[in-house]
Amino acid sequence: MKTLVQLAVKIAKVDSTVLIQGESGVGKEVISKLIHKSSPRERGPFIKIDCGAIPENLLESELFGYEKGAFTGALHEGKVGMIELAHNGTLFLDEISELPLHLQVKLLRVLQDREIIRIGGKEPIKIDTRIIAASNRNLSSLVEENLFRKDLFYRLNVIPIDIPPLRERQDDIEPLVRFFMVEICKKYKLEKRISPAVLRTLIDYSWPGNVRELKNVVERMVVTSTGMLIGPEDVPQSICESQRSLSASMNESRLHELPLKQILDEYEKQVLEALMKKAKNLNELSTRLQIDRGTVRRKFQKYRICKDFNNP
Repeated sequence: MKTLVQLAVKIAKVDSTVLIQGESGVGKEVISKLIHKSSPRERGPFIKIDCGAIPENLLESELFGYEKGAFTGALHEGKVGMIELAHNGTLFLDEISELPLHLQVKLLRVLQDREIIRIGGKEPIKIDTRIIAASNRNLSSLVEENLFRKDLFYRLNVIPIDIPPLRERQDDIEPLVRFFMVEICKKYKLEKRISPAVLRTLIDYSWPGNVRELKNVVERMVVTSTGMLIGPEDVPQSICESQRSLSASMNESRLHELPLKQILDEYEKQVLEALMKKAKNLNELSTRLQIDRGTVRRKFQKYRICKDFNNP
């Protein structure tokens, strides 16, 4: 992610078209705004249009605008389109894969000629805008299926940025959680902390909704927890169930994919977590394991396990 951010800041200095791809919720819009704010266009507008959220019959007029009287129901004075509004700034086309084929042709012309023609208009309008497109679908696969124009794909794919899913960025989870904790507590004027055990659970979770899901979960725990410390009882049930399923999934097919040391480490961690729930204190746990207390503490630290025993 550091390399990706460095790339985003570097390419911000030029006007090359950027194509950002990644799963829903990974932060495609965040990266696009970073590019805009790091560019010479930062004082210009940042215009976002979600190609999948606007009905197809309205999308063309939203993008290109129209002249007065262009069609029945049109505003008397006409309308400026999103592309035109982004003049001297940045146009962010989110979910570009949802753009209908006939509009893909018109967008291709915008990229080639840097001009548009409003619906019902005759005179081309010159446009000076930087275009960033994003998709949570693989555009090259859509090209092969004839669902996306090849020529447009190559025009957009000048500088590709692929954002990995959060489950492949475990090191990012803890700083993101702490960032969201500060942001959300400030928003609701609360002072809460998150326990190490909960943090470990969040790090181990697969996050199908990526960073967006992580932020929502942190907010839910902050506003629904009763104490000042967010504990395991405040973690959403869906995440707890997912973690239990993950522990049970150490099957033969997965064992073939892991080195022996990782298999042993994961099993040792599961044993520690299971036994510590039954032990009343550290002495009892070390007796059960037949190892000294210092070794137990080091293993807890190694696997980022937190257990607050009432007694030493």
